[in-house]
Amino acid sequence: MKEYQTIIGLEVHVELLTYSKMFCGCSTKFGSEPNTQVCPVCLGLPGALPVVNEKAIWLGLKTAAALNCKINNEFVFVRKSYFYPDLPKNFQISQYLDPIAVEGYLDVSGKKIGIARIHLEEDTGKLIHDEKTGMWSWIDFNRSGIPLMEIVTKPEISSPEEAEKFLEKLKRIISYIGVSDCNMEEGSLRCDANISVKKSSENKLGTKIEVKNMNSFKAVRRALAFEEKRIIETIKKGIPVVQETRLWDEELQITKGMRTKEEAHDYRYFPEPDLLPFNVSDDFINKVRSEIGELPDDREQRFQREYNLSAYDAGVLTSEKLIADYFENALSYCKKPKQIANWIQTELLGLLKENHCSINECKLTPEFLAKIVSMVEQGTISNNTGKTILREIFSNGRDPEALVKERNLIQISDGDKIEKFIQEVILQYPQAVNDYRSGKTQAIGFLIGQIMKKSNNKANPGMVRKLLLEKLSENT
Repeated sequence: MKEYQTIIGLEVHVELLTYSKMFCGCSTKFGSEPNTQVCPVCLGLPGALPVVNEKAIWLGLKTAAALNCKINNEFVFVRKSYFYPDLPKNFQISQYLDPIAVEGYLDVSGKKIGIARIHLEEDTGKLIHDEKTGMWSWIDFNRSGIPLMEIVTKPEISSPEEAEKFLEKLKRIISYIGVSDCNMEEGSLRCDANISVKKSSENKLGTKIEVKNMNSFKAVRRALAFEEKRIIETIKKGIPVVQETRLWDEELQITKGMRTKEEAHDYRYFPEPDLLPFNVSDDFINKVRSEIGELPDDREQRFQREYNLSAYDAGVLTSEKLIADYFENALSYCKKPKQIANWIQTELLGLLKENHCSINECKLTPEFLAKIVSMVEQGTISNNTGKTILREIFSNGRDPEALVKERNLIQISDGDKIEKFIQEVILQYPQAVNDYRSGKTQAIGFLIGQIMKKSNNKANPGMVRKLLLEKLSENT
């Protein structure tokens, strides 16, 4: 039994995929000039009244259904009062006692981690600091009012590594069902973590520390690991652990104290007077559940069962919905699941990473990949030729069959032609032939290379090796 027990809870903030903000019609487009997507409502000007974004409600309910939550038939928006420079109203429209959903769970490596609540709210603006002088800060209110969903776990995560796995699985589900793009670089997915540590022999929970400013799942794991170690060292020294909010410094790989932690009553929650309680029927909730579609775990298992793929291959292919869709689209043109899977993993995913683009942005369509795989499997082109034209088509989007014909890339599988190349190479390189026959087997690679060169790399490599070995075994 471990001497100390770590307890972690996560608060995950997800920006929803809507065209307009939570309570007004301003655009949610990322990257626009500062303060160009604002109006009296999201700036909190006197007399402006909020109107709820119906799609945001739908996406929140969809998430709740996917995370096995109890969806409330009635939920209420409230005012959460606190002051920050990037919160123009000095309160945030959020949810508290009556959120859209409660009591869900997510299965992580066979362990059910509870989800206490899911609620909807509006995002704040963004502070931009003058890093040179440290004297000035500007506020961009474009983000103010963007629909935000907060997913709060129960304190049931027992290690930094488990927290990282939970986040990875949560992101996978949310992106699969089309609720958010989960782009952490653009702030679409953010996470705060609460951690406490106590002696395993004690019943009383340890003092809770909140950690913020983590911009990746790895950063969450590292920050929690640092805090876990810091808290244990503090306890061992007999120093009381102070409840506070701390910031993660990515460069120094440490946390730094920010402020003492507020409690819920500090926010002075009360019902938003400009918004009535929302009521959703069981029929509406059932309709939401019916539109979730196949979740990633189910799809991963189906890929193993239906296409006879390994757990690893199925996991990679279902890591993103777009990749899984691409794979199945390619299969509709070429019924070679293992081969299609290999080409996606070994060639296509590498090109996507190299070119910093998503699979739906590249010009290599599922049909074109299927054509390349078919030509390689049928021996029409060599594996190397397939890789070469795949890279080219990735950029220019040309039909692979037309490209092969135009450049005369069809593989030579005629035994008589290949034997002619073999005979020429044997006569040209007698020393390499003698080396092979005297036991230096590595010489075969050199001879095959010369034969391929003579054929302009169009000879079938398998046939070259087979016929060459037969020829070298004669008269020995």
